[in-house]
Amino acid sequence: MEPGIQLEAGIPALIEGERIHNMFLIEEELKKLPGKPGVYIMHGEKDEIIYVGKAVSLKNRVRQYFQSSRNKGAKIEQMVTHITRFEYIITDSELEALVLECNLIKEHRPKYNTMLKDDKTYPFIKVTVQEPYPRVLFSRTMKKDKARYFGPYTSAGAVKDVIELVRKLYKVRSCNRNIPKENYNDRPCLYYHMEQCMAPCQGNVSQQEYKKNIDQVLKFLNGDFQETIQQLTHKMETASEEMRFEDAAGYRDLIQSIRKIGERQKITTYGEEDKDIIAVSMDESLDLREQDAVVQVFFMRSGKLIGRDHFFLRVARGDKAEQVLSSFLKQFYAGTPFIPREIMLQKDIEDRQVIEEWLSGRRGQKVHIRVPVKGTKEKLVELALENARMVLAKDRERIKREEGRTIGAVKEVENWLNLKDLVRMEAYDISNISGFESVGSMVVYEKGRPKRSDYRKFKIKWVQGPNDYASMEEVLTRRFTHESKGEFDSFSRLPDLILMDGGRGQVNIALKVLENLGMDIPVCGMVKDDNHRTRGLYYNNVEIPIDTSSEGFHLITRIQDEAHRFAIEFHRSLRSKEQVHSVLDDIPGIGDARRKALMRKFKSLEKIQEASVEELASTETMNMKSASQVYDFFHKKGKNI
Repeated sequence: MEPGIQLEAGIPALIEGERIHNMFLIEEELKKLPGKPGVYIMHGEKDEIIYVGKAVSLKNRVRQYFQSSRNKGAKIEQMVTHITRFEYIITDSELEALVLECNLIKEHRPKYNTMLKDDKTYPFIKVTVQEPYPRVLFSRTMKKDKARYFGPYTSAGAVKDVIELVRKLYKVRSCNRNIPKENYNDRPCLYYHMEQCMAPCQGNVSQQEYKKNIDQVLKFLNGDFQETIQQLTHKMETASEEMRFEDAAGYRDLIQSIRKIGERQKITTYGEEDKDIIAVSMDESLDLREQDAVVQVFFMRSGKLIGRDHFFLRVARGDKAEQVLSSFLKQFYAGTPFIPREIMLQKDIEDRQVIEEWLSGRRGQKVHIRVPVKGTKEKLVELALENARMVLAKDRERIKREEGRTIGAVKEVENWLNLKDLVRMEAYDISNISGFESVGSMVVYEKGRPKRSDYRKFKIKWVQGPNDYASMEEVLTRRFTHESKGEFDSFSRLPDLILMDGGRGQVNIALKVLENLGMDIPVCGMVKDDNHRTRGLYYNNVEIPIDTSSEGFHLITRIQDEAHRFAIEFHRSLRSKEQVHSVLDDIPGIGDARRKALMRKFKSLEKIQEASVEELASTETMNMKSASQVYDFFHKKGKNI
C-alpha cells in the first residue's frame, strides 16, 4: 500500500469490499434518498439480494415500502419483513434505470422479482448495411454480421413504430428477397403501391440512389431526428386544425415513439466487452487533517452493467485523485480473481503503462486502461463519479456515527472494565416457560457489530426442570469443550470477553466453568433494574455504574436484547414444533411419510390403534417390521390415546 492512503478504520482489507452496513438504520437512510431516477436493491437477513426495482424518484418509491398506511399486497408485505438494508444506483433517466434493473435481475435472480422472471431481451434496430439494398429490421440479439445495430431500447412498441416510420419516410424495403441475385418477374409488392418502398426488386432504383436514403436512415437513428419531429409536428397541427383528430393522434404517437427511441442508452453499450468503470470522489473540506474518499466501481460484463461496489478510503491531505486511483487499482486488482479487458478511469494515472503490463500478465491477455473524453464511455464514467459523490456526501455522517456506535462504544467498555483489545464478545441467555424446553443462546459481537454467522443455539439436555443456573452451566460447558472442526469453525475462536445476562449468580457460574476447564477469560454480568432495563455491569465482584447516555451503554443494551431475542426465537420455534407433534412420531421407524400414509388410510389415531398388524402392513410405505412396531406401541405397552 502506498503512503498517503489507508483503508477506513475497521476494514481489514480493501479487496474484501467490506461495506459498513451491520448498523444500517432504515429510518435514517430513508431521509437521505435522492429524488432522482435509479435502481434500488433490497438485501435480506443473510445480506443476499432479495429484490431489485427501478424508480423515477428513489426517494418516493423506496419510502412506500416502509409506510404502514399503504396497501402493498401480500408479497410486498412479506418481503418488507426480511429487508435488513437497501442500496441504490442513480441514473440519468427512468429508461436507463429500467435497463439496469433488467441486467441486475438477470445476474442476481432475487427471490421477490417475479414480474421479470422471463428471459426476454431488449430490442435493437438492425440496419443490414452489408447488403446491396439494406433493410431496417427489428432484432432482439446482436450478431457479428457487419450490420449496424441501434439500441437497446426498452419499448418494443416504440421500436416497431420507428421502423414503420422510417419505411414510410425513406421508402426502404422490408422484404427478405435476395437482391439483385434473384430476378423477379412478378409484380412489386403492396408497399410499392402504398409508396412505402422504391421497389429495388424491379430495378426501379440504383444502389447509389438507395444508399442516399439509407444514409438518411442512419443519420436519423444516430439521434439527428429534430427535423423529422418538426415535420410530424407540423402535420399533427395541420390535421388538428382540419378537424382530422385521428390523424393528429397518429402523428402525436409517432412523435412520442421517436422521443422514446431518442433517449440514449449509457447503461448498455454496443459492444460485448468486459470492463470496469472506476471513479473517485474526495472530500475537499480544508478543516480536516485527512480526506475521506469513495471509489465507485461499475462492473460491466458482456456489454451490460451487472453491478457495482464502492470502497471507502482515507486519503492524506494533498493527495490528488490520480494518486488515489493508482493506489486503489493496485490494491483492488491484487485480490480480485477476474481482470477485465478494459478499465475506464475518470483521470489518467502516472504509472498507467506499468499497471497495464501487470494486469495483462495476470489476465494472460492485453488489458487497456483508458480515460474516455467523449461519447457513451465518458458518460458512464460521469455516472460512476456522480454515484461516488452521492455515497461520500450521504454516507459520511452515517459512517462516523456507526464508528461511534461500534468501535467507539467498545473503547468505552474497555475503559470501564480496564481491559484492552476487546474484539470478540460473546453473550449468553437462557429461556424457558415453566421448565418447558429450556434453551440457551450465544450471540457474538466483533468490533461492536453483530456477527450472526457465529450465533449458536443450545437445547438443554442435561438439566430437568426450570433451573437457569444449571442450564447456563451446561451451555457454557458445551461451548468451551466443543471439539473444533477447523480454523473456520466459530467455536475455534475464544472470546475476549464473556457477557452474562444477569448479575453475580450468572457470573459465578461462568467463572466456575472456566476454572474447571483451566481457562482465563474475563466475565462480566449485564445487570438489569426492576423494570428489566440495563443499569450496570458486574465485574470483579463490583457493580460498575455506567452512563446511560453513552454509546457503550447502548452497545451493552443491544447485546443484552439480542441475546434475549435469539433465545426467545429459538424457544418459540420449539414450542411450535411441539404443538404439531403426533403420537406416531414417538414410534421408532415411523417418519413423516409413514405417519401421513397411516393417517390417509385410517383417518384417526383410534382407527390405527384398532387395526391389526396385517392391516397396518398393507398401508403404503409400511412393512411387517414397522407395522409390528406400531401395533406393539399401542398394545403391548398399554398405550392409549
